[in-house]
Amino acid sequence: MEKQSIEQLQKICTQLRRDVLRMVHAVQSGHPGAPLGCAEFFVSLYFDILRHDPNFNMDGKDEDLFFLSNGHLSAGWYSVLARSGYFPVEELKTFRKINSRLQGHPATEEGLPGIRVASGSLGQGLSVALGAAQAKKLNGDDKLVYILLGDGELQEGQVWEAAMYAAHYGVDNLIATIDYNGQQIDGPTEKVMDLKNLKAKWEAFGWEVNEIKDGNNLEAVLEGLKKAKSLSGKGKPVMNLLYTEMGYGVDFMVGTHKWHGSPPSDEQLADALGQLEETLGDY
Repeated sequence: MEKQSIEQLQKICTQLRRDVLRMVHAVQSGHPGAPLGCAEFFVSLYFDILRHDPNFNMDGKDEDLFFLSNGHLSAGWYSVLARSGYFPVEELKTFRKINSRLQGHPATEEGLPGIRVASGSLGQGLSVALGAAQAKKLNGDDKLVYILLGDGELQEGQVWEAAMYAAHYGVDNLIATIDYNGQQIDGPTEKVMDLKNLKAKWEAFGWEVNEIKDGNNLEAVLEGLKKAKSLSGKGKPVMNLLYTEMGYGVDFMVGTHKWHGSPPSDEQLADALGQLEETLGDY
């Protein structure tokens, strides 16, 4: 895929946010907060970092793979997949509708291009990504495996089993990212179950940790992901701590767990879209 300028990538981020809001509003169901906060990550990954082919094949041989462990961010992922050519943008209209390929959480049964595993049952994605990364090593495939997790998701024990496994077996073609927004469905993570010092935790588990301090700054995200890529292949799995704000881009949604899984009303949608210029054309 041809590389885009920062200005072009920023326009895609804005359009992704519009897509997410309109998709969730249309069916009055879904999760807008975290996808709004991860727009820069999704766009940086799919339009610059990832070596991928929108002419999708399930094996993903000789291309980078991406897995979404926190599957409730599906609206953001569907938007970037459509905008990067995996399926028609018009199909975003079918989000969460009966018989749609765009289920509330990503699934494989419907055959949506870009989706290699059903996700959203939190805690499982890192294990899946590890399997894919090891398969690439066994097959002599030098491409990388990327995965996004939520910070609240780290309260699942399976994540830490996978963390131990990855370091022990030197799965150094794996680049994981945590959406570190400090919010989960029931409130701030520090109140639900405090994560404490994540950098120290992952380093203690034997990972190379890369902090991306401003996860809603496009240039910072691009630089951070490029640095993570440079750290791969050196004997350790790589973990990005991506500091974002839930609901970023919409003033009344930013920084609160209240928009984790709540759709906007008609009036709220109009207000939100008024803050986000249409850049690529709404579906």
